[in-house]
Amino acid sequence: MDVNSDSEEELQVLGKQLKLVVVGDGASGKTTLITRYAEGEFDRDYIQTVGVDFFRKSVILPGDVEANVHLWDIGGQTLGGEMLERYLYGCQAVLFVYDITNVSSFENLEDWFIQVKKVVSGQQMVPPHYALVANKTDLHHMCVVGTEKHVRFAHEHEMTSYFVSAKTGESVNQCFLRIISAVLGIRLTFKDLEKHRAVLRANVEPVGDGRRHTGYKAANSAVVQTSLNDSRSTSGLKQNVSSSNLVCTLL
Repeated sequence: MDVNSDSEEELQVLGKQLKLVVVGDGASGKTTLITRYAEGEFDRDYIQTVGVDFFRKSVILPGDVEANVHLWDIGGQTLGGEMLERYLYGCQAVLFVYDITNVSSFENLEDWFIQVKKVVSGQQMVPPHYALVANKTDLHHMCVVGTEKHVRFAHEHEMTSYFVSAKTGESVNQCFLRIISAVLGIRLTFKDLEKHRAVLRANVEPVGDGRRHTGYKAANSAVVQTSLNDSRSTSGLKQNVSSSNLVCTLL
């Protein structure tokens, strides 16, 4: 299979065609993040991505702009490999994903960024949009990467910044909406973001009768984005992320 065919041939059709590449260490939740966004599902079984997987999703943006988004899920073992150049070819955005409970997955993003920037600088006149995505915020009690480090990394590498949970779906839709809109130059309003707020589903451990209950809650978009030009204080970010627990209504 020619991995460039998706970007060279299939993308040459009418409409807004975008290629988003998702990179990061294995087990950082890249596949579950993409699956949550593209299919609205969460797979509890971890299966390592070997090479690359492809997903597609059509979205309607403000102004009735339709975009066909091609999501490339790059395996963690690809760092430093020969195929990375082909996987990145023609992309409009690169998402750097890490697991907030695994400090090495965050630290290794420096190597990922160096390799990605080296590749795309030799390919494209216009650099892609870079986004830093902290995954697994549902495990905030196990977080080992401080919010300050996250914000600093995003600032130093000129990335937009997001905190999400692929498991609960928290801020996932809004994360991709912001990235896609930024690539297309579409300005979002608060109403636009609220429209794409997900409804979360979580299992509640049994309390007294041994039964497992299911609850729902509208997604709290606690900390969605911090851009390079954002002058707002980040002092409250850690508190917001830590307070993103689900408060479920038992059914």
